[in-house]
Amino acid sequence: MTTTEDALAESDEHPILLFDGVCNLCDGSIQFLIPRDPAGTLRFAPLQSDLGKTVREATGLSTDELETVVFVDDGHAYIKSDAAIRIGERLGGIYRLLSLGRLLPRPLRDRIYDFVADHRYDWFGKKDQCMVPDADVSDRFLQ
Repeated sequence: MTTTEDALAESDEHPILLFDGVCNLCDGSIQFLIPRDPAGTLRFAPLQSDLGKTVREATGLSTDELETVVFVDDGHAYIKSDAAIRIGERLGGIYRLLSLGRLLPRPLRDRIYDFVADHRYDWFGKKDQCMVPDADVSDRFLQ
């Protein structure tokens, strides 16, 4: 079991992506990221988990808010569009092009992000419980 302190200390080497564990869009995003991170650098945890809550608390984020992904990289927490951009930079290759998103003002980027977040359950559906990872990638999911 990974402690919050261990996870945050290792976030420079193994960034943590906190996601809405019952959201089908979020689940699909995780399934998209896993094969694009063949070195297994990224770590994942549901926002709803105890670890997700304590990581948000430790990084100064609301423990009640479940409307955004949180990407913790090198001890810094990124949310909304900043999280997506940072993930693209971490993946490298063509995904670094997401950094061009910084050309748009953050309020505009985040408004687009919020629009999708507000409608994600209507558009993509919702699960009754958090996803259970496949055995071959379960070590990348923090508990």
